Amino acid sequence: MEFVMDGLSVDFPYPTIYPEQYAYMLEIKRSLDAKGHALLEMPTGTGKTVSMLSLITSYQRANPHVGKLVYCTRTVPEMEKVLQELQNLELFRDSLRGPNRTHKLLAVGLSSRRNLCIHPTVAQESERESVDTKCRSLTASWVRKRAAGGDANVETCAFFEALEAHGTDSAMPHGVHTLDELKELARARGWCPYFLARHAISFADVVVYNYQYLLDPKISGLISSSLQRECIVVFDEAHNIDNVCIEVMSINFREATLLACERNVGRLYSEVARLKRVDTQRLNREYQSLVNGLAQSGALPTGHNADDLRAGASLPESMLSEAVPGNIRRAEHFVTFLQRIVRHVKGRLDKCRDEASASIERPARFLARLQEEANVDAKALKFCSERLRSLLRTLEVTNVQEYQPLTLVAEFATMCATYEHGFSILLEPSDDRTPSLPDPVMQLCCLDASIAIKHVFDRFQSVVITSGTLSPIELYPKLLKFSPCVVRTLTMSLQRDAICPLVICRAADQTALSTRFETRSEDATVRAYGELLIQMAECVPDGLVAFFPSYLYMEEVIRMWAERPTAARRPSDGGAAQPQASRHPSVLDRVLEHKLVYIETPDIVETTLALENYKRACDCGRGAVFLSVARGKVAEGVDFDRHYGRAVLLLGVPFQYTRSRPLISRLEYLAETCQISEADFITFDAMRQAAQCAGRVIRGKTDYGLIIFADSRYNRIDKRNKLPQWIRTHLTDEHLNLSTGEPDRLPPPLLTRSPVRLLAYSLTCSLPLRSDMGVCISRRFLKRMAQPVSDEDLQAVSLTAQELRNPVRVREAIARTVVS
Repeated sequence: MEFVMDGLSVDFPYPTIYPEQYAYMLEIKRSLDAKGHALLEMPTGTGKTVSMLSLITSYQRANPHVGKLVYCTRTVPEMEKVLQELQNLELFRDSLRGPNRTHKLLAVGLSSRRNLCIHPTVAQESERESVDTKCRSLTASWVRKRAAGGDANVETCAFFEALEAHGTDSAMPHGVHTLDELKELARARGWCPYFLARHAISFADVVVYNYQYLLDPKISGLISSSLQRECIVVFDEAHNIDNVCIEVMSINFREATLLACERNVGRLYSEVARLKRVDTQRLNREYQSLVNGLAQSGALPTGHNADDLRAGASLPESMLSEAVPGNIRRAEHFVTFLQRIVRHVKGRLDKCRDEASASIERPARFLARLQEEANVDAKALKFCSERLRSLLRTLEVTNVQEYQPLTLVAEFATMCATYEHGFSILLEPSDDRTPSLPDPVMQLCCLDASIAIKHVFDRFQSVVITSGTLSPIELYPKLLKFSPCVVRTLTMSLQRDAICPLVICRAADQTALSTRFETRSEDATVRAYGELLIQMAECVPDGLVAFFPSYLYMEEVIRMWAERPTAARRPSDGGAAQPQASRHPSVLDRVLEHKLVYIETPDIVETTLALENYKRACDCGRGAVFLSVARGKVAEGVDFDRHYGRAVLLLGVPFQYTRSRPLISRLEYLAETCQISEADFITFDAMRQAAQCAGRVIRGKTDYGLIIFADSRYNRIDKRNKLPQWIRTHLTDEHLNLSTGEPDRLPPPLLTRSPVRLLAYSLTCSLPLRSDMGVCISRRFLKRMAQPVSDEDLQAVSLTAQELRNPVRVREAIARTVVS
């Protein structure tokens, strides 16, 4: 439908719109009108993406001065979903105004070379680094120059050469190009799809790519330098955006990295000496250009550049025109400079290992020691990363991956010298997971998430941060240190209660369910979680997803479930007792009686295969359980819609490892600079991860699912209040403080009674029915939800084009969805 919102004509590709979608669009428009930033939370499965695309592309059409839409996602599947939604929107506009209409969009998605390469040899490589290295060996400017000079032994990429010869001067056809469609278009024309996408960024109307391309200073300079201030930037599914910012600005390395650095330094000495013998002029030209500053040296990335060696840490604009310090200007002097840094850092790690003690210090203290013990100037360190990049370019190195260890140390040195606050340097004698194995590590820990994203807020006039799990939303402006002009939380309008959250606190024998470190590995706790999984596998149809706090705990529990038998089951009425040999099956054996079991692993290929088989089991009616990990790939990017996820089981609270020294440093920094207490942040972080897991099973208003919070700590109000409003709304008192049990002790008629009547029955008959109510409520909910949703029910929570013309009706509908 087409409707007018606050003076703006909006195209929406569906005949009706949800009130929360309309309110969401309205808040985005207000932020765009104000040329400010927005922070918006809207429940999962309510159409955030299509609402965002409809509003912003309509706004672009009505306001030609507005720049392109830069849509940032976390994963490739999410990128494809955005492009598919945009395709549907454009098809609707074709049906509305004809296929020859004006203002057709050009939208492209950009991913890594590994996902876009069509070269028959390079595309066969499975590792991203290998694909990048082979690509550079075919497309680097000096390689192409040699090939043009008649060197028959030099191989180039025919696709890249064709793009350079014709493609950059040819316009891409308007339309929305998914990654596969972009590859087909490029293959048909003989062009390279990766560099075609990078070239299209400068003139496309919509660009969809990963967070890293905008947040990581080592990548954004290569990819996003051509974006104008008027661009509209969207970070979707941004509940973890502060953690992403921390990760892109943090660096860590071990002793093995420094040993590789020593080999890199030796190789650089040899390469510089070789170049001195065969082409001294090239080194002299580099020296003269460095006198004029990095901006004139050719070391910095500039737009569409095939020699895109990994950029270094971001430097202030004032330093780019500064002359590079004389002590690192000559190649041989710079290599010696790097050698001194590597030796100093290696000496610090050796001392840390020998003394078996951890230490933490600020960058200023580290630089002082470096100056004192290795005679390394802090100002020269600021240029270290880009100076190395310039040298690798001068030496015409195509296998940049070989020098990755030295590049890492150069970035570490540059960032230590560039940032005085918001960082700490940590030395640990071993990994937290294997404390008995000496393996010293040095980490540059970013403590301030705002450092990575500050340039985005400063550079672009409108940045939208949105997700379904931003509660409590008031923490994000503190964490990211920005001032949004629009901050809004929206809830979901439902005709029926399609979400049933339950807090299970105890087992039938009153064992407390909790993944506290002190009790998480006890037999009683593991057995209680196993009994809960068995009961849910029995009563939940089709797919069931269970999330553990960590891989280590999941492996431990699964091993115990496989090895140790459960309590004996009572024979059914009138039946004989089972033989002794079959009376005590393990937890997994009993789960497999009802559903197949699949497990997420850290290996992405294994997990992908497990997910495919899990969905096959659900499709054929066998049903399956998927055991996964909060904060893992599945929790962050896989949707278990419809019968693939009728229940999600959170086995514990997904807290971070609170003894982690980087986390402790960050908590101290947040308390000091943002006035966020340690307990508040730890709980906030755990609850947003739990909410993200919970949202995997609700992907639309016709969908439904159980959400089982299996830990007594979820019963505390300080934990529940940090869950999103769309969960808290359905978390009533009768769904709290429940226990597992065996519902077959109840008379069958009671299984269909309401929870209130069940509780009254328990009081009059002195039966411990409270222990059975968790399963009873689950069965009653699933039975009620199994009835089909009528069109009338959906229309009751939707607005038609005619209703949108009634301001009173619109205000009433929006009032029911706006929380804050």
